[in-house]
Amino acid sequence: MIKDAAEDIFSNQKAWVITVDMGYGHQRTADNLKHLSPGEKIICANNYNGMPLKDRKLWENSRKFYEAVSAFKRVPLIGGLVFAIFDFFQRVPQFYPKRDLSKPDFTLKQLYSLIGKGWGKDLILRLSSGQVEKHLPLICTFFTPAFMAEFFKYPGEIFCTVCDTDMSRTWVPLDPRKSKIKYFAPTKRVAERLKLYGVKPENILFTGYPLPLENIEALKEDLKNRLLNLDPRKRFFDKYDSLLTEKLGSFPDQADHPLTLMFAVGGAGAQKEMAIAVLESLKFRVKAGEIKMILVAGIRKAVKEYFEQEIKDLGLSDQIGGSLEILSAPNMKEYFQAFNQSLRKTDILWTKPSELSFYAALGLPIIIAPTIGSHEEFNKRWLLKSDFGVLQKNPSFAAEWITDMINEGHLAERAFSGFIDGESQATINIQKAVEK
Repeated sequence: MIKDAAEDIFSNQKAWVITVDMGYGHQRTADNLKHLSPGEKIICANNYNGMPLKDRKLWENSRKFYEAVSAFKRVPLIGGLVFAIFDFFQRVPQFYPKRDLSKPDFTLKQLYSLIGKGWGKDLILRLSSGQVEKHLPLICTFFTPAFMAEFFKYPGEIFCTVCDTDMSRTWVPLDPRKSKIKYFAPTKRVAERLKLYGVKPENILFTGYPLPLENIEALKEDLKNRLLNLDPRKRFFDKYDSLLTEKLGSFPDQADHPLTLMFAVGGAGAQKEMAIAVLESLKFRVKAGEIKMILVAGIRKAVKEYFEQEIKDLGLSDQIGGSLEILSAPNMKEYFQAFNQSLRKTDILWTKPSELSFYAALGLPIIIAPTIGSHEEFNKRWLLKSDFGVLQKNPSFAAEWITDMINEGHLAERAFSGFIDGESQATINIQKAVEK
């Protein structure tokens, strides 16, 4: 696959985009940058044609371990303890007092030990094989391929995109002061954190988090329709009328879609039961067509089937295709395409604070589900501090408290805050940085 892509490079292609198959976050980030890569092809570092068996096994063991620990968290008593121990090794240290945090941790040393034994060498040699006269820059959405590229002396530039609002020491090489890896920082806190970890200032680029081009291009028009649904009593409009006109222009007479809530479960199907609790609360409003609900199953067939059965049990099967939708796809490419398209007609995004936290910059108010992992705790704090999201209340009474927040204009405020203060142009910023 890598060789085929290298032989078919068009003049507008800027970089190899490299991701890993370990949950949605890293792959979603890569998908939002695919227009920069040859033929819009994304290289999956842990799943490509011709990959050595020993490399595949190492990646597969890592993925299975992470998924097992995440699933094991649900086991009473001992599950939480096991997950806490695992989470300890990927923790983010306190930011204050500012101090030198460049000393590598245990996890990082183990990682480099495996790379030193040849892990990832095949991938980097393929990219360095001289298929093209000028070696394209690499954009890695996970740190391990970036480390591999530097260790095995990839001749082009190496960029790494951070996918959370803060980061652990593991994202930075053993000796950051000698490293050539450049980082795209999604937040100013990440940019400052990188300095504490020893990354040279010239290798830190504050860009924001890359969002889908199709959503960026339609941002203002989509937000106009969204605000009409989120502020039916004009509480927010009356307060900020002149500012809304200045930033967005004239509004249509009515929204082009019904009030729509999207509940996005995690890559492993986490919190799918919570999504059904929300649907049960909204059952009569969904039946009446007053609100549309989108249940995101992603590429997990088991999650899709779970949703279908629960919907049947609730007597809502006849609403599918109307005021109820299950968003699923057979593969990541089709899933991300469908997800991005559905976001355009979504008014409220309910999700755990993963990389989707950054989608607040599209003018989407976030209802924050419980976190899974310490990195999501930082994302949650960022959403609340930025006024982009609200903590979920009891899902079983969602119909009541969501209605109250809409009637009071609170969710409209969060949507507009995300639009004004969020970084929506990161995809463009990254493209410009790669072109230099």
